[in-house]
Amino acid sequence: MTMRNIFKRKSIVNKINDIKKREKIATIGVIGGSGFYKLLEKTKELNIKTPFGKTSDKIIIGFYKQKKIAFLPRHGQKHNLPPHKIPYKANMWALKKIGVENIISPCAAGSLQAHIKPGDFVISDHFVDRTKQRDDTFFHGPEVAHFSVTEPYCPTLKNLFYESCEKNNISFHKKGTIVVIEGPRFSTKPESRWFSAQGWDVVNMTQYPEVVLARELDMCIVNIALITDWDAGLEGNPEIKPVTTQEVVDVFNKNNEKIKKLIFDVIPQIPEEKNCLCWKSSEFAFIN
Repeated sequence: MTMRNIFKRKSIVNKINDIKKREKIATIGVIGGSGFYKLLEKTKELNIKTPFGKTSDKIIIGFYKQKKIAFLPRHGQKHNLPPHKIPYKANMWALKKIGVENIISPCAAGSLQAHIKPGDFVISDHFVDRTKQRDDTFFHGPEVAHFSVTEPYCPTLKNLFYESCEKNNISFHKKGTIVVIEGPRFSTKPESRWFSAQGWDVVNMTQYPEVVLARELDMCIVNIALITDWDAGLEGNPEIKPVTTQEVVDVFNKNNEKIKKLIFDVIPQIPEEKNCLCWKSSEFAFIN
Protein backbone atom coordinates (compact mmCIF):
# COMPACT_ATOMS: atom_id res chain seq x y z
CA MET A 1 0.00 0.00 0.00
CA THR A 2 1.38 3.44 -0.94
CA MET A 3 1.74 6.31 1.53
CA ARG A 4 -0.99 8.10 -0.43
CA ASN A 5 -3.39 5.22 0.18
CA ILE A 6 -2.40 4.99 3.85
CA PHE A 7 -3.28 8.67 4.22
CA LYS A 8 -6.62 8.12 2.51
CA ARG A 9 -7.31 5.12 4.73
CA LYS A 10 -7.00 7.30 7.80
CA SER A 11 -8.65 10.43 6.47
CA ILE A 12 -12.38 9.86 7.01
CA VAL A 13 -11.85 8.03 10.30
CA ASN A 14 -9.61 10.82 11.56
CA LYS A 15 -12.17 13.42 10.58
CA ILE A 16 -14.88 11.57 12.47
CA ASN A 17 -12.61 11.25 15.52
CA ASP A 18 -11.82 14.96 15.31
CA ILE A 19 -15.46 16.01 15.39
CA LYS A 20 -16.11 13.69 18.33
CA LYS A 21 -13.58 15.72 20.32
CA ARG A 22 -15.18 19.10 19.57
CA GLU A 23 -17.22 21.07 22.08
CA LYS A 24 -20.85 19.95 22.12
CA ILE A 25 -23.13 22.83 21.15
CA ALA A 26 -26.27 20.65 21.33
CA THR A 27 -26.76 16.94 21.97
CA ILE A 28 -30.34 16.65 20.68
CA GLY A 29 -31.19 17.25 17.03
CA VAL A 30 -34.53 17.48 15.26
CA ILE A 31 -34.68 17.13 11.49
CA GLY A 32 -37.96 18.71 10.50
CA GLY A 33 -40.12 17.94 7.51
CA SER A 34 -42.78 19.86 5.67
CA GLY A 35 -44.45 22.62 7.70
CA PHE A 36 -42.22 21.98 10.69
CA TYR A 37 -39.92 24.98 10.68
CA LYS A 38 -41.26 26.76 13.76
CA LEU A 39 -40.55 24.00 16.24
CA LEU A 40 -38.29 26.13 18.44
CA GLU A 41 -37.95 29.70 19.54
CA LYS A 42 -34.99 30.74 17.45
CA THR A 43 -31.96 31.85 19.45
CA LYS A 44 -29.21 31.66 16.85
CA GLU A 45 -28.43 30.18 13.47
CA LEU A 46 -25.30 28.30 12.50
CA ASN A 47 -23.69 27.76 9.12
CA ILE A 48 -21.66 24.57 9.51
CA LYS A 49 -19.00 23.67 6.97
CA THR A 50 -18.74 20.01 6.02
CA PRO A 51 -16.57 17.95 3.65
CA PHE A 52 -19.81 17.14 1.80
CA GLY A 53 -20.97 20.63 0.91
CA LYS A 54 -23.74 22.79 2.34
CA THR A 55 -26.50 21.58 4.63
CA SER A 56 -30.17 21.94 3.68
CA ASP A 57 -30.23 25.23 5.55
CA LYS A 58 -28.78 26.92 8.61
CA ILE A 59 -29.04 24.95 11.83
CA ILE A 60 -31.26 26.68 14.38
CA ILE A 61 -30.16 26.40 18.02
CA GLY A 62 -32.69 26.86 20.82
CA PHE A 63 -33.57 25.75 24.35
CA TYR A 64 -36.45 23.76 25.79
CA LYS A 65 -36.57 22.97 29.52
CA GLN A 66 -32.81 23.42 29.88
CA LYS A 67 -32.14 21.12 26.92
CA LYS A 68 -30.34 22.70 24.01
CA ILE A 69 -31.81 21.64 20.68
CA ALA A 70 -30.43 21.79 17.14
CA PHE A 71 -33.14 22.03 14.49
CA LEU A 72 -32.41 21.46 10.80
CA PRO A 73 -35.13 21.96 8.18
CA ARG A 74 -34.76 18.91 5.96
CA HIS A 75 -36.08 20.52 2.78
CA GLY A 76 -34.78 24.01 3.56
CA GLN A 77 -36.84 26.72 5.25
CA LYS A 78 -38.45 27.63 1.91
CA HIS A 79 -39.01 23.97 1.01
CA ASN A 80 -36.76 24.34 -2.01
CA LEU A 81 -35.11 20.91 -1.86
CA PRO A 82 -36.94 17.86 -3.26
CA PRO A 83 -36.33 14.52 -1.50
CA HIS A 84 -33.72 13.26 -3.98
CA LYS A 85 -31.69 16.50 -3.73
CA ILE A 86 -31.46 16.78 0.06
CA PRO A 87 -27.77 16.86 1.13
CA TYR A 88 -28.15 13.97 3.58
CA LYS A 89 -24.44 13.48 4.23
CA ALA A 90 -23.80 17.18 4.86
CA ASN A 91 -26.81 17.36 7.20
CA MET A 92 -25.78 14.40 9.32
CA TRP A 93 -22.13 15.41 9.41
CA ALA A 94 -23.01 18.95 10.51
CA LEU A 95 -25.22 17.68 13.34
CA LYS A 96 -22.47 15.34 14.51
CA LYS A 97 -19.95 18.18 14.29
CA ILE A 98 -21.89 20.33 16.76
CA GLY A 99 -22.25 17.44 19.22
CA VAL A 100 -25.65 15.93 18.43
CA GLU A 101 -26.01 12.41 19.83
CA ASN A 102 -29.79 11.88 19.56
CA ILE A 103 -31.79 12.64 16.43
CA ILE A 104 -35.57 12.93 16.27
CA SER A 105 -36.63 12.52 12.65
CA PRO A 106 -40.36 13.06 12.00
CA CYS A 107 -41.69 12.73 8.46
CA ALA A 108 -44.88 12.57 6.43
CA ALA A 109 -45.73 9.10 5.10
CA GLY A 110 -48.41 7.21 3.22
CA SER A 111 -50.15 4.15 4.64
CA LEU A 112 -49.80 0.78 2.91
CA GLN A 113 -52.08 -1.14 5.30
CA ALA A 114 -55.78 -0.74 6.11
CA HIS A 115 -55.27 -0.62 9.90
CA ILE A 116 -52.90 2.37 9.63
CA LYS A 117 -55.03 5.44 9.01
CA PRO A 118 -54.33 9.07 8.08
CA GLY A 119 -53.67 11.00 11.28
CA ASP A 120 -51.99 8.00 12.98
CA PHE A 121 -48.35 8.02 14.04
CA VAL A 122 -46.04 5.09 13.30
CA ILE A 123 -42.82 4.63 15.28
CA SER A 124 -40.73 2.89 12.64
CA ASP A 125 -38.61 -0.09 13.64
CA HIS A 126 -37.32 -1.15 10.19
CA PHE A 127 -36.81 0.30 6.74
CA VAL A 128 -36.63 -0.92 3.15
CA ASP A 129 -34.48 1.09 0.73
CA ARG A 130 -35.97 1.57 -2.73
CA THR A 131 -33.99 4.67 -3.63
CA LYS A 132 -31.77 4.73 -6.70
CA GLN A 133 -29.17 7.47 -6.71
CA ARG A 134 -28.33 8.51 -3.14
CA ASP A 135 -24.86 8.44 -1.67
CA ASP A 136 -25.60 6.45 1.47
CA THR A 137 -22.24 5.97 3.20
CA PHE A 138 -19.26 7.94 4.46
CA PHE A 139 -16.97 5.00 3.73
CA HIS A 140 -16.08 4.61 0.08
CA GLY A 141 -12.66 3.04 0.66
CA PRO A 142 -9.90 2.35 1.08
CA GLU A 143 -11.22 1.99 4.67
CA VAL A 144 -13.84 -0.77 4.74
CA ALA A 145 -16.73 -0.69 7.21
CA HIS A 146 -19.86 -2.84 7.41
CA PHE A 147 -22.44 -1.41 9.82
CA SER A 148 -25.22 -3.54 11.25
CA VAL A 149 -28.72 -2.18 10.73
CA THR A 150 -30.68 -5.15 12.05
CA GLU A 151 -32.09 -2.70 14.62
CA PRO A 152 -31.69 0.64 12.85
CA TYR A 153 -33.71 2.83 15.23
CA CYS A 154 -32.70 3.53 18.82
CA PRO A 155 -34.67 1.38 21.34
CA THR A 156 -34.37 4.01 24.07
CA LEU A 157 -35.81 6.80 21.94
CA LYS A 158 -38.56 4.54 20.56
CA ASN A 159 -39.67 3.62 24.09
CA LEU A 160 -39.86 7.28 25.08
CA PHE A 161 -42.15 7.98 22.14
CA TYR A 162 -44.34 4.94 22.91
CA GLU A 163 -44.89 6.23 26.43
CA SER A 164 -45.53 9.79 25.28
CA CYS A 165 -48.09 8.71 22.65
CA GLU A 166 -49.96 6.69 25.28
CA LYS A 167 -49.86 9.52 27.80
CA ASN A 168 -51.14 12.06 25.26
CA ASN A 169 -53.82 9.75 23.80
CA ILE A 170 -52.29 9.87 20.33
CA SER A 171 -53.27 7.11 17.93
CA PHE A 172 -50.02 5.33 17.12
CA HIS A 173 -48.43 2.05 16.09
CA LYS A 174 -45.47 0.73 18.08
CA LYS A 175 -43.73 -0.65 15.04
CA GLY A 176 -43.76 -0.46 11.30
CA THR A 177 -41.54 -0.97 8.29
CA ILE A 178 -41.03 2.20 6.29
CA VAL A 179 -40.21 1.73 2.61
CA VAL A 180 -38.30 4.69 1.18
CA ILE A 181 -38.71 5.59 -2.49
CA GLU A 182 -36.64 7.98 -4.56
CA GLY A 183 -39.33 10.56 -5.26
CA PRO A 184 -40.30 13.20 -6.03
CA ARG A 185 -43.16 11.34 -7.71
CA PHE A 186 -45.60 9.22 -5.74
CA SER A 187 -45.90 5.44 -6.27
CA THR A 188 -47.77 3.83 -9.13
CA LYS A 189 -50.64 1.51 -8.23
CA PRO A 190 -48.59 -1.65 -9.00
CA GLU A 191 -45.69 -0.36 -6.89
CA SER A 192 -47.97 0.45 -3.98
CA ARG A 193 -49.71 -2.93 -4.33
CA TRP A 194 -46.33 -4.66 -4.22
CA PHE A 195 -45.21 -2.71 -1.12
CA SER A 196 -48.44 -3.64 0.66
CA ALA A 197 -48.18 -7.29 -0.36
CA GLN A 198 -44.69 -7.49 1.14
CA GLY A 199 -46.16 -6.56 4.52
CA TRP A 200 -44.46 -3.15 4.59
CA ASP A 201 -46.44 -0.55 6.49
CA VAL A 202 -45.72 2.99 5.32
CA VAL A 203 -43.99 4.73 2.41
CA ASN A 204 -41.86 7.88 2.50
CA MET A 205 -39.17 9.69 0.48
CA THR A 206 -36.65 10.92 3.07
CA GLN A 207 -35.89 8.35 5.79
CA TYR A 208 -33.12 6.80 3.75
CA PRO A 209 -30.19 7.40 3.97
CA GLU A 210 -30.68 9.52 7.12
CA VAL A 211 -31.01 6.44 9.29
CA VAL A 212 -27.89 4.64 8.05
CA LEU A 213 -25.75 7.78 8.07
CA ALA A 214 -26.71 8.30 11.72
CA ARG A 215 -25.59 4.73 12.42
CA GLU A 216 -22.23 5.33 10.73
CA LEU A 217 -21.67 8.36 12.97
CA ASP A 218 -22.68 6.50 16.16
CA MET A 219 -25.80 8.62 16.67
CA CYS A 220 -29.14 7.46 18.05
CA ILE A 221 -32.08 8.13 15.74
CA VAL A 222 -35.84 7.67 15.97
CA ASN A 223 -38.46 8.12 13.26
CA ILE A 224 -42.04 9.22 13.82
CA ALA A 225 -44.02 8.82 10.61
CA LEU A 226 -47.17 10.94 10.47
CA ILE A 227 -49.62 9.22 8.16
CA THR A 228 -51.10 11.71 5.71
CA ASP A 229 -52.65 9.50 3.00
CA TRP A 230 -53.22 6.02 1.55
CA ASP A 231 -50.45 6.19 -1.08
CA ALA A 232 -51.92 4.96 -4.41
CA GLY A 233 -54.98 3.48 -2.69
CA LEU A 234 -55.49 0.00 -1.23
CA GLU A 235 -56.55 -3.15 -3.07
CA GLY A 236 -60.16 -4.06 -2.32
CA ASN A 237 -60.96 -0.61 -0.91
CA PRO A 238 -62.36 1.41 -3.86
CA GLU A 239 -63.42 4.25 -1.58
CA ILE A 240 -59.81 4.92 -0.61
CA LYS A 241 -58.45 7.43 -3.10
CA PRO A 242 -54.84 7.84 -4.28
CA VAL A 243 -52.68 10.48 -2.62
CA THR A 244 -52.51 14.11 -3.72
CA THR A 245 -49.94 16.71 -2.67
CA GLN A 246 -52.67 18.93 -1.21
CA GLU A 247 -53.95 16.03 0.91
CA VAL A 248 -50.46 15.46 2.35
CA VAL A 249 -50.09 19.15 3.25
CA ASP A 250 -53.59 19.40 4.74
CA VAL A 251 -53.32 16.34 6.98
CA PHE A 252 -49.79 17.21 8.07
CA ASN A 253 -50.82 20.75 9.02
CA LYS A 254 -53.84 19.48 10.95
CA ASN A 255 -51.61 17.18 13.02
CA ASN A 256 -48.59 19.45 13.32
CA GLU A 257 -49.50 20.53 16.84
CA LYS A 258 -49.77 16.91 17.97
CA ILE A 259 -46.31 16.02 16.74
CA LYS A 260 -44.82 19.17 18.27
CA LYS A 261 -46.45 18.31 21.59
CA LEU A 262 -45.10 14.79 21.35
CA ILE A 263 -41.54 15.89 20.63
CA PHE A 264 -41.55 18.56 23.35
CA ASP A 265 -42.82 15.95 25.79
CA VAL A 266 -39.99 13.52 24.95
CA ILE A 267 -37.06 15.97 24.77
CA PRO A 268 -36.70 16.52 28.55
CA GLN A 269 -36.75 12.74 29.11
CA ILE A 270 -33.84 11.89 26.82
CA PRO A 271 -31.15 10.56 29.17
CA GLU A 272 -27.67 12.03 29.34
CA GLU A 273 -26.12 8.60 29.77
CA LYS A 274 -26.47 6.08 26.95
CA ASN A 275 -28.23 2.80 27.69
CA CYS A 276 -28.24 1.54 24.10
CA LEU A 277 -25.57 0.32 21.69
CA CYS A 278 -26.16 2.84 18.89
CA TRP A 279 -23.21 4.95 20.02
CA LYS A 280 -20.85 1.96 19.79
CA SER A 281 -21.79 0.88 16.27
CA SER A 282 -18.45 1.78 14.71
CA GLU A 283 -16.54 -0.41 17.18
CA PHE A 284 -17.77 -3.51 15.35
CA ALA A 285 -17.86 -2.24 11.77
CA PHE A 286 -14.30 -2.06 10.48
CA ILE A 287 -12.20 -4.61 8.67
CA ASN A 288 -8.78 -4.46 10.28
